[in-house]
Amino acid sequence: MSQQTVTDLLNKQKIVEGMVRSQPSHRHQLVESVVSQQHQAELQTVLSRLPATEIGKILETLPPDDVLGLWRQIEAGRQNDILWEVPPALGERLAGPREPQFHAGEVTAYELVDGRMRIVDVTCRSEMESLRPIWVDVLGASKSERGWLARHFGLELPDPEDLTDLEVSARFYVEENDEVHLHSNFLLDREGRSRSVPVAFIVHANTLFTIRSEELPVFRLQRLRMRNQPGEVSDCKDLLLALYAADVEYSADALEDTYATLRHVGKKVLSESVTDSDAARILADIAEEEDLNGRIRGNMLDTQRAVSFLVRGKFLSPSQLDDAREIIRDIESLNSHTAFLFEKINFLMDATVGFINVNQNKRVSQLTVAGVVFMPLNVLAGIGGMSEFSMMTQGIPWPIAYGAFMAGMLAVGWGTYTLLKYYEGRKARRKPAPAKGR
Repeated sequence: MSQQTVTDLLNKQKIVEGMVRSQPSHRHQLVESVVSQQHQAELQTVLSRLPATEIGKILETLPPDDVLGLWRQIEAGRQNDILWEVPPALGERLAGPREPQFHAGEVTAYELVDGRMRIVDVTCRSEMESLRPIWVDVLGASKSERGWLARHFGLELPDPEDLTDLEVSARFYVEENDEVHLHSNFLLDREGRSRSVPVAFIVHANTLFTIRSEELPVFRLQRLRMRNQPGEVSDCKDLLLALYAADVEYSADALEDTYATLRHVGKKVLSESVTDSDAARILADIAEEEDLNGRIRGNMLDTQRAVSFLVRGKFLSPSQLDDAREIIRDIESLNSHTAFLFEKINFLMDATVGFINVNQNKRVSQLTVAGVVFMPLNVLAGIGGMSEFSMMTQGIPWPIAYGAFMAGMLAVGWGTYTLLKYYEGRKARRKPAPAKGR
């Protein structure tokens, strides 16, 4: 339908322009310009609604005379994506020697050369065509860029944004052409804000493909290791296990930071006094560490399922099986640490809430003392305001009478307060002293 619409607009533009030129008018150039602009606006509106894939198919089916006319109506910002969708010969007719570039994202290829890893930041199509990589890392690429990579290597690359919609049972599977698909979550702990970033792994024809939308510390760590430790990996499955192992190490480092934060929080909680503002900050820190600890535990369980899938599927060599079992053992040890941290977090949470209750009890106690002190004063004030008091003090000047009455009220208040303090001190002295260790 879209192809027919574009074709009809192009034919309509030709017919109207021919009719305008055939009319004997000294203003036909102005009319032709207005009509041409109108048709161009309609055509650009239609093209703006079409995806790059469909525009590429339309360009392949149009006659040669219409191809260049349609290409000129495409926005400059979309031309690069469309060049990924058309054959190289047609792309050269449209854009000349300009090749499509990986503008939207970063594509990095890793190639083994004489036992050493050669890392190439791919910027255009010809660079990728000349490589035989064992790992292709796709970061934030557009749909057109992913589509060309998929056609070039003979597979399908998913959209990273769609990975979060997958059920747990659908994250690990094998396609009919022996493609191995794994969709895992990796921890991103940046500036105190932790979250999980989905990453798609595809093993196809001895090449590992990773598709993600954000930069991750695990991938930076693996690149650094491959530069500094040549010979560490020999094939794509070694790389896959190395990435999972690096994820476990990164999670372990995050747990160490959680330990340090909770130790600092514990010192505040176990101090002699905790104000309400301190308690609010402590609760915020504890909640943040609880969220991080939960994410680490969830990601570790996800990694454990992925590695177990590789072991059960018999995709690994004997040496790789040993590495996979070591990763699973590390994950089990981290799970015990996360369980301990959950217990520590619950203890600190309860202790902080206990301090809040103690502070509230102190305020209630102060209000109770104030109420007891002022209760007899209220009674006396009521008596002093009655007409009988004026009758009892008849003949005494009112300043003297009311002054003596106020002094009596102050004496009663002070006596009540002193009596309360005496009983509180006596009760504290009756408490048994803590037993001293021998």
